[in-house]
Amino acid sequence: MPTNCEVNVGSSNEQSGPLALLHEASRLLDEATDVRKAVKPILEALFHHMEVARATLTVLNRRTSEILLHEAIGLTEDERERARYRLGEGITGRVVETGAPVVVPSIAMEPAFLNRIQPQGDRPPEMAFVCVPVRSGSETIGALSAERSYGKENSFDEDIRILSILSSLIAHAVRLRQFSEEEKVLLAENQRLQRELADRYRPANIIGRSREMAPVYEMIGQVAGSDATVLIRGESGTGKELIAQAVHYASPRSEGPFVRVNCAALPEGLIESELFGHEKGAFTGAVQQRPGRFERAAGGTIFLDEIGELSPSVQVRLLRILQEREFERVGGTETLPTDVRVVAATNRPLEKDMEEGRFRTDLYYRLNVFPIHVPPLRDRRTDITLLADHFIEKYNERHDRSIVRLSTPAIDLLMSYHWPGNVRELENAIERAVLVADGDVLHARLLPPSLQMARPEDTPSGPLNAQLEALERELLIDALKAHRGNRAAAARELGITERVMGLRVKKYGLD
Repeated sequence: MPTNCEVNVGSSNEQSGPLALLHEASRLLDEATDVRKAVKPILEALFHHMEVARATLTVLNRRTSEILLHEAIGLTEDERERARYRLGEGITGRVVETGAPVVVPSIAMEPAFLNRIQPQGDRPPEMAFVCVPVRSGSETIGALSAERSYGKENSFDEDIRILSILSSLIAHAVRLRQFSEEEKVLLAENQRLQRELADRYRPANIIGRSREMAPVYEMIGQVAGSDATVLIRGESGTGKELIAQAVHYASPRSEGPFVRVNCAALPEGLIESELFGHEKGAFTGAVQQRPGRFERAAGGTIFLDEIGELSPSVQVRLLRILQEREFERVGGTETLPTDVRVVAATNRPLEKDMEEGRFRTDLYYRLNVFPIHVPPLRDRRTDITLLADHFIEKYNERHDRSIVRLSTPAIDLLMSYHWPGNVRELENAIERAVLVADGDVLHARLLPPSLQMARPEDTPSGPLNAQLEALERELLIDALKAHRGNRAAAARELGITERVMGLRVKKYGLD
């Protein structure tokens, strides 16, 4: 960005220089019906009039504190993908965090310059970098930056002044049109990022690519590398144990044991012995010393499922382990250290249990260091068919069957059901259907009766007629699919005439 040119009205520099740039930027913003569409032409004008190599406009997502690229020139698609920062990260993150402009005379000599766009270090070392904040009122909402050839004789004061004026023009146009650059522009970007997160963090043992599961995968990735205690919340059947396994096997403790304890399944009189072990003669039947689950989990992870079902006495002993990392066996006096990561899970409302005195407040806060909420299946419907296909493959192998697909009516039933039992109920439904199937297609009629209840809008003439029509429609669709929409061939397969086939296709509105 040359800065040694004089900015005088009426000079020849009006056609190419700062004044021409500002004039063109003002015109573009005045003429634009959508501020977003004016940003790229402004950056192109910056490229043309001021001879910059690259220019970018980034915006801050207040909810995630992430700074994302809104528009750029001089970048490839791959470079655009890499242009993401956190508050305070790199030069751009520092500008957005502090609201103060920053000049880097030589990016090759600046350790704070992350060089994230071209991580292989192939940018010419003589490049300079100028970055100014974009403000909306007193709030910094993004940053405008440019790169140009480095020259020792250059002064960067004019660079900062010109970029600051451009950023003010953009922010002012945003306010005049009551347009939120962050909220509207980042909507599509955030959706794309959610999909990326689902792929990046999704453990191999968990099926699902829905938007609702992306935060779960991200949290697993964030907490797995630490020894922090994790509390997994969610309804019964949502797959909390799979989340616990994912945390363990992505952690440095993955080579150690993963020990499961269902706190609700163990009798109250035995749970202390199961967890902490017992000495010989500690109680009737204790004929020898026995290590507990915490000892067996040494160096690994212990998963305490249904933690809300623990009795008050066991809660006290568990609290000591979390606080002091030590315990005694039942009937023993020797204090034993423990090196175990605790992952707990519950479907109970622990906050209500605390209010009613059923769960210790201090234990709750010790467990709730890093909570992960698993959404119910009804909130992640885009995962239903993925899960169903997975379970079909699983039970094909287990029961030596050869189901290849779900019929369309079966998919409709799966998608419309409310799934109170969540993923566990879906798995049971698919296993039952695989067992009773008599072909290679899993039909709707094979699903459990709880899924077969017709909805009011689908029942124009009584339950029996509705079920017969649903079966007829399903058979028609399967036959048409098998013959790629050829009505004559589908009619022959079903043993009806082409005329009847045409009437039925019209009746059910089939494409």
